[in-house]
Amino acid sequence: MPTKPVFHRVLLKLSGESLAGSAGFGINAEVLSQYAREIKSVVELGVQIGVVVGGGNIFRGISQAAQEMDRVSADYMGMLATVINAMAMQNALENMGMYTRVQTAIPMEQVAEPFIRRRAIRHLEKGRIVIFAAGTGNPYFTTDTAAVLRAIEIEAEVILKGTRVEGVYSADPEKFPDAKFFPELNYMQVVQNGLRVMDPTAITLSMDNQLPIIVFNMGQPGNLKKVILGEPIGTKVRA
Repeated sequence: MPTKPVFHRVLLKLSGESLAGSAGFGINAEVLSQYAREIKSVVELGVQIGVVVGGGNIFRGISQAAQEMDRVSADYMGMLATVINAMAMQNALENMGMYTRVQTAIPMEQVAEPFIRRRAIRHLEKGRIVIFAAGTGNPYFTTDTAAVLRAIEIEAEVILKGTRVEGVYSADPEKFPDAKFFPELNYMQVVQNGLRVMDPTAITLSMDNQLPIIVFNMGQPGNLKKVILGEPIGTKVRA
């Protein structure tokens, strides 16, 4: 088993829905603690890690009301939901002795630092975990796109997308047990086949910047560390 990390700076993308656990909404304390332990295990290897968390677990509870709103207002509500998740993740990590910073794309100085690229990189170099919140700060962009953008800005070597399944399938494996698993894909295969890796804007941005993506099951303890050590876990998407 390899013991040295093959990546030294990564961006971990987590969905908000995954934080909800089986409840489907809100924040599940056990899931939050498990994710924090996973992140701690790779930081202890000397890996620099940035984190982007979605907001679906919180926004889902108000999505019915959001249907009556204009898209811009709804998107800003979603961004604020990611800030709540980022603060929860920060607290879970600090409870385990980790040093963290939350940086937001929307200024809110009483809560977190504003996103400043050079400052984020300096935090990473000092061994701090940087949690990026509020998406890109603009409506019409998903947290997937925000994750790719931040990964490029901090010069991460790879995006690690933690999901509830083993990787990328031809269909939702939770609904279609016979769905085909893909151990490796290129960007164009993802776009042309409409595979649910990330949204098309995020995939295109990754392709333009030659940023590889690894999709894996974050719910399986130890998987994040295995990915960092180069074990064949999940689906690799690259040129």
